[in-house]
Amino acid sequence: MSNVSEQDTALVLFSGGQDSATCLAWALSRFRRVETLGFHYGQRHAIELDCRAALLAGVGTIRTDWREKLGENHTLDIPTLGTISETALTRDVAIEMVEGGLPNTFVPGRNLVFLTFAAALAYRRGIRHIVGGMCETDYSGYPDCRNDTIKALEVALNLGMDRQFELHTPLMWRDKAATWALAHELGGDALVNLIREQSHTCYLGERGSKHAWGYGCGECPACRLRAKGWYEYEATRRDQS
Repeated sequence: MSNVSEQDTALVLFSGGQDSATCLAWALSRFRRVETLGFHYGQRHAIELDCRAALLAGVGTIRTDWREKLGENHTLDIPTLGTISETALTRDVAIEMVEGGLPNTFVPGRNLVFLTFAAALAYRRGIRHIVGGMCETDYSGYPDCRNDTIKALEVALNLGMDRQFELHTPLMWRDKAATWALAHELGGDALVNLIREQSHTCYLGERGSKHAWGYGCGECPACRLRAKGWYEYEATRRDQS
């Protein structure tokens, strides 16, 4: 793959969660080489980063060409983001709505920081395409998941780095049921089962309890959203059979 051009390469923001695992499969189905990037920023659910190895290994068994396309898996430590964030994702506090109508799981600037670091890494590695799992349809009120935010940031990154990066958000207009359906479209039952077993979504970092949709506490907003999407996806499949 040494002759693969930047037009054919992608860098996927890969946390180890359901959305990023689906985005990884999406990128592998479209680009000739795919690298991955995760961030450790002091998140309570840092166990998600440990899930990446099993997901990468599993994805490589689903399709031979996917295994051949997989490139380096990067991890960047940015503890300052957690230090300055008084949120339920970076502190041991109850998850609740706060002033302004946002949940206290919102980490201000997180996706802006992630994508800026991703672009800097992509610049060094000669990668043009950056893929993230941001979603406006099924998000938790996070303003940095909105399509307008991503489009504006793409312009700023291209101006500031004098590059032509493309920020791809394949889940932007999909709810969680549609995300499960996309995983099945890309990799069949094998990918769906891999995501159920190996990805992590729970905000509390709980992996002791297994549910039909995977592991998690079952009560936090992330678990409830993932579970709701799973059961809607299953119901749609039953109706179609």
